[in-house]
Amino acid sequence: MKEPDALAALSALANATRLRILKTLVAAGNDGLTAGDVARQVDASPSRASFHLAALSETGLISSAKQSREITYRVDFARIGDLIRYLMQDCCANNAIVRACCLPDGEGRSGRRSS
Repeated sequence: MKEPDALAALSALANATRLRILKTLVAAGNDGLTAGDVARQVDASPSRASFHLAALSETGLISSAKQSREITYRVDFARIGDLIRYLMQDCCANNAIVRACCLPDGEGRSGRRSS
């Protein structure tokens, strides 16, 4: 991932509704959700949800597919992995302390547990 792509993705995720949408779509897995289902689950109006879905789609973090009259949105797990890899390797230079923070249950954190 290149810096401009990472900046666009991080900028898109710096919004509470978009972050909730991403979490919701991650939980939905490969089946994805329709725009209406996403709106209901994140407690947003359909137009507001569509606005945020479009912003996430522009970054490539999610994709959409039209089926009949509905649009189904899915998270792009590979793209999220690219963003995490960019943060870990490019930004943090694969720092051992940062890597340790990614271990299950906060193992390796200097006395701190993950929440």
